[in-house]
Amino acid sequence: MTAIAYLVGARPNYMKIGPVLSELSLRLPHVDHMVIDTGQHYDRRLAAVFVEELGLPPPRHVLGIGSGTHGLQTGRALIALERVLLDARPELMIVPGDVNSTLAGALAAAKVCVPVAHIEAGLRSFDRTMPEEINRILVDQIATWCFTHSPEANKNLRREGIGSDRVHYVGNTMIDTLLQLLPRVETSTALERFGLCEGSYVLVTLHRPALVDGPGLVPILAALARLARHVPVIFPVHPRTRNEITRRSLRCERVQFIEPLGYLDFLALMRCAFAVLTDSGGVQEETTFLRVPCFTLRSTTERPITISHGTNRLIDLSSREIERIPSLAADVTPPATPPPLWDGKAATRIADTLSAALTSMEKLECAGSAAP
Repeated sequence: MTAIAYLVGARPNYMKIGPVLSELSLRLPHVDHMVIDTGQHYDRRLAAVFVEELGLPPPRHVLGIGSGTHGLQTGRALIALERVLLDARPELMIVPGDVNSTLAGALAAAKVCVPVAHIEAGLRSFDRTMPEEINRILVDQIATWCFTHSPEANKNLRREGIGSDRVHYVGNTMIDTLLQLLPRVETSTALERFGLCEGSYVLVTLHRPALVDGPGLVPILAALARLARHVPVIFPVHPRTRNEITRRSLRCERVQFIEPLGYLDFLALMRCAFAVLTDSGGVQEETTFLRVPCFTLRSTTERPITISHGTNRLIDLSSREIERIPSLAADVTPPATPPPLWDGKAATRIADTLSAALTSMEKLECAGSAAP
């Protein structure tokens, strides 16, 4: 049976790949649609809960890669994925985003001659100290199909010598998922549960090792404590961040720390926030669509469209801008319309390309088998 492999490994992967899986499953019911979860995010609150909320089929393979250094995590995933692909022999491997699982999936597929489709191709921060930047560059070089969601991504790929026949400007599949689930977000009781009023609080999400594993975590928490004197601050704490706070016995008075949330509850808090402070790429995009002021605690972003669109601003630890978020956010006037092609139809465009390609492959195989 013809098969398509869909790779997931970290929270954002589910939102990026879910609409594509749904669309291709409808168009190609005769195909075996196989989800592989590397287990890079092994906490249920960061993985399985998204499968349930997005209505995805259970993963066929859960590889249990877990945490570790970048090399160790990528290597384990590569070894495990190669075994799966050699056994299943899919006609296509779809990989989203830029996490270590994404690179491992693309490499494993390339080594066993399975074509790769990369969702969210072409993003560049131009900061090679970020492991994700290396992953992005390598996966795009491997991929047969590079699906982009913004004009600058197309330019980046062209600059790197990737032919236009491999680049497809389709839009943002994360926004497909967001739009699909917005009606259900209305039923979330997150604000009531945490004692929050719409438009009155700052939502915080921080998880990147460069921030939470080093000395920068101490001044961040101090700045959040000062911010919380003036406005409620709610912080769903990533397990990695919580471990560091506990290990170092750090304190952050007045900030409301909560456990990681499912996607619906997190969206509910995000869309009703006065502002969001984050180091996440996906949150930069979601806040852009939701027209919520976003402040990204990084010196670079691979999503400059969120900056040019006027909803996102980069801030760094050397400034006191965390404490000034209420006044800074008050000056933001988000555009009335989202970026081009962030319209909920990105997965449809991807499926147009991939279903046509897969149909062509099947015709070639049939012609080959019928030859004398």
